[in-house]
Amino acid sequence: MNRTARTYNLIAVFTPVLGVLAAIVLLWNRAVDWTDIGILAVFYAISGFGVTIGFHRLFTHRSFETSKPMRVLFAIAGSMSIEGSVITWVADHRKHHAFADEEGDPHSPHHGHEGGALHGLWHAQVGWMIDGKSHGRASAHRYAPDLLKDRGVRWVNRTFPLWALLSLLLPALAGFVLHGFTPMGAVRGLVWGGLVRIFLVHHVTWSVNSICHFFGSRRFDIEDRSTNVFWLAIPSLGEAWHHNHHAFPTSASHGLKRWERLADPSALLIYAMAKTGLVWNVRAVSEEKQRSKEKRALTTA
Repeated sequence: MNRTARTYNLIAVFTPVLGVLAAIVLLWNRAVDWTDIGILAVFYAISGFGVTIGFHRLFTHRSFETSKPMRVLFAIAGSMSIEGSVITWVADHRKHHAFADEEGDPHSPHHGHEGGALHGLWHAQVGWMIDGKSHGRASAHRYAPDLLKDRGVRWVNRTFPLWALLSLLLPALAGFVLHGFTPMGAVRGLVWGGLVRIFLVHHVTWSVNSICHFFGSRRFDIEDRSTNVFWLAIPSLGEAWHHNHHAFPTSASHGLKRWERLADPSALLIYAMAKTGLVWNVRAVSEEKQRSKEKRALTTA
């Protein structure tokens, strides 16, 4: 990891923490209301689904198909999470699947952590981005050559700083307007819909890297140490059915059992868009395939 990349990661990781501290001050002074919470929720949904549906299920695993304009919109929405540019994000995640919990995995909590479990969890949550070591960060030319050929995605990737800036300016503008065109309204929009929201999206996403490879339940016969964590399913928009996802990476739905699907908002939205024709060729896993892999797990236990 070069110095510029590390500096960016440090800013991206710790600036939202300052927003949380500012939010505590605002809460102490009761400078928060349902308008602020609404702004936070709207931008959480935009950037969160941009990651889970766009960066992850569309671009990384090609779980469904959509039009070129929709691909660009998903790439922009995911970029507004400020978790890195779309091609970098996809390359790292594809490498994670290629070497899950083995040497070469960019953010496994298990491999090569002499400091024990807590050190491994810290590494998987945040450390892999800021400790200055490469940890095998992925090459886009190796892991995302398809996206390098996509003109629209390349444009969004190249203009990532613009979307990161808009991710802060748009909630500030919303707060300014909805709070009566006041400067304090803009500050509240920036803090709640910008910095606090980014903090929440970041750490929920990164919890899938850490918690969902350490705690939780397992159902299928696979070699990595991924888990399902039910209480994280809703805030992660379905990503916490992570063991299911590692068993069937191309499935558009990470929740596979009926009740799991109800707690997979990303899948519900994908299937809703499919009914309107916005997306198509949505990939699913048959119950027979699930039983087959599950049966092997029970047999070898």
